[in-house]
Formats: sequence, structure tokens, C-alpha cells
Amino acid sequence: MKPIKIGLIREGKIPPDKRVPFTPKQAEEIQQRFPHVRVIIEPSEIRCYKESEYEELGIAAGNMRDCDILMGIKEVPIENLIEEKIYLFFSHTMKKQPYNRGLLQDALKKKIQLIDYEALKDTQGNRLVAFGRFAGIVGAYNGLWVYGNRYKKYSLRRAYECFDINDLKLELRKVKLPPVKITLTGAGRVAKGAMETLDTAGIRKVNTEDFLNCTFNEPVYVQLSSADYHVRKDGGHFNREEFHRNPECYTADFSKFTKVSEILLAGAFWNPKAPVLFTKEDMLDLNFKTKIVADITCDINGSVPCTKKASAIPDPIYDYDPITDSTQPPLSNFNFITVMAVDNLPCELPRSASEEFGRDLIDRILKPLLLEDKEAIVERGSIAKDGKLTKTFSYLQDYVNQL
Repeated sequence: MKPIKIGLIREGKIPPDKRVPFTPKQAEEIQQRFPHVRVIIEPSEIRCYKESEYEELGIAAGNMRDCDILMGIKEVPIENLIEEKIYLFFSHTMKKQPYNRGLLQDALKKKIQLIDYEALKDTQGNRLVAFGRFAGIVGAYNGLWVYGNRYKKYSLRRAYECFDINDLKLELRKVKLPPVKITLTGAGRVAKGAMETLDTAGIRKVNTEDFLNCTFNEPVYVQLSSADYHVRKDGGHFNREEFHRNPECYTADFSKFTKVSEILLAGAFWNPKAPVLFTKEDMLDLNFKTKIVADITCDINGSVPCTKKASAIPDPIYDYDPITDSTQPPLSNFNFITVMAVDNLPCELPRSASEEFGRDLIDRILKPLLLEDKEAIVERGSIAKDGKLTKTFSYLQDYVNQL
């Protein structure tokens, strides 16, 4: 079998990302499970795992030009792309993002096979690798951190100050919430991660009817699916398939939750054709009770109108003034809504997030990548190959044609 070298590239995007495709132990495991494969790391001072941790397990540093497959996390700077290599990273080009057009153009020019993690799916269209769980875990944690700061009820370390997920879960023991209500949207990886945090913090989950109509002497949360807050414009029952296909046929019925809930954790995927959860006008209503929004999905000017901009890990929150429809300094006025909209939440727990991501890569992707792609997983996940867009991504042709 032909020898293959996998290179773990140094993250070059600014701000730097500390996550890695494989932990040191996972890199060692790969070489044991695939004897024809050798893993090499590009020297980096940024990674959450030190170079010495790899070297102790026999994973040496080396030149990426000597490798066949290059793997990273975020977009690779154009000047760092090496011609005729196989690359795996999040390219953020699938939605025709203008800021990454040059990246895809250069990948095509250099005849790179570009495999996007986001496009790696099974035959049913389900994603095989993702950081969604950790976005939910950290996003919900940050929401609880905001509450403690805003109302001076308790004090938590920031998520990035925790060594790993186990350390973060120990920190959650400090959460001492009054009998508040928390609304969580979504049913996917993000929402499940958020539920993991809320459950660890000892916050009880209740059903929708009780959440809306009952008074509790303890903090509670409700998890909502699309059916819980959307109604057909022309009446009739909610139809999930129709909603996903034609969301514009529905209107939001979310205000009943903002009237009773102090905290919103937004973890649901949002289609731009779908209605927003609530409007700017809704936030001016005296019955609008929600004062903390942790927008885990971070859709700017999307489903949550007060998410006016993304925030960064060092400065995770800002206030929103519904009267002037403007952002304000964080925690500056109790009449404002405090928004947490960090757009790279898994980076706050890079070691644990990397470990889970690498596990999925080993179990679900490496065989089709290194041996035989029986289910065309890698084929479907490739945006570009041999200087051309693949059939699946031919819709990007007009995007790459633009100057």
C-alpha cells in the first residue's frame, strides 16, 4: 500500500484558533490503525496541545510540502496553500461567502482537492463531523455566566479559563439561580450541548405547557422545536416537512415565551426565509421579559434582531437598546438586553472540542479518505478537485467567476 503522510497544519487565520484535527494520542492511534500512514505536525505556538505532547508519542514536526493530505480547522490563508495537495478544513465558501471567494479561486488554480468538513455527510445528508455540541455547551455556559455578572448572583470563571470540559462542569456547581425561566431553541447538536450544560448546572427541564403556565420555586428550562413557536399563516396544523421546504408559509408565535422567560439560548438553525423569533417592536413591549440572549447560532441580523454583531471571546457581550435599535457597552443599563454572540464558541474549550472532533474524523472519515470511499463520503464532501468544481458544488461557478 502506498505510504501516505498527513500534515497537521499551523492555523494561520487571525484571530488564531487553538483547535486541532487530532490530539497527540489520536495521531498515535492513526499510525497504529493505518500502518501506511504517518502523521506530521507543522510547528506552532498556537495549538492547545504543545509540540512536545506530540513528540512524546512519536509524532514529529516536518515540512508540509512533503505531505499528501493537509488538515486544519479554519480557512487557510491563500499565501499558505500548497499546489496539488488534498486539504481538509472549514472553507466557508459553500454559501458563496464574499470574503472567501479568493480562497476557492486559488484552490482551483492550484489544483487542490478541497474537502470541507461541513460537506462530509452520510447518504441521508447528516453531517459526520462538527463542533456543534461544544458550541452549545459553551454557549449555554456563557449565558449562565452573563446572568451571574448582570445580577451579581454568583461568579464563574470564563469557559476558556477552564482546562477542559470536566473542569467547566465542576465550575457549574457555583451556579445559584433564582426561580428564572430559560428558553432553549433547537433539537440538533447545538441544543443537545446546551442541555448538557443546563442539566449539569442542576436546572430542571419542563414541558412547554408548564413552562408557559406554571410558577416554579426553582430555575427551569424548556427546549423548543420549530413546531412549538410557528403557526401556518392560513391556519391548520404545523407540518415539519412543509416548514423546512417553505418556511415563508409560517409566522412566529414566540412572544408567548418572551413574556415569561428571562434568558434565551438560541440554538436552532435558521433559514433566512423563515420568520424571525421576534421583532424590534416586540422588544419595546412592556411584557417582553427576556433580558439575556445567548445567541449560540450567531446569525447577524437573523432570527434574533438584537444580535447586531458578533462578539469575540475576550469581549463576549454587549448590550442592546431596543428604543434606539443600537448596541451599547455591556451591562450599562438594566433596561437594555445583554447579548452574548461569540461566533467561535468551541474555541473556548479547544482541548475537549478537538478530542471529540478528532474521534469522529477517525471513526467516520479516515477509512473513506485513506482506503476506499465506498459511500462516496469524501467525493460528496469535495468542493474542488483537479482544478474544477465538483458536480455537487457546480452551483458555485458564478461565485468563483467573479473578480
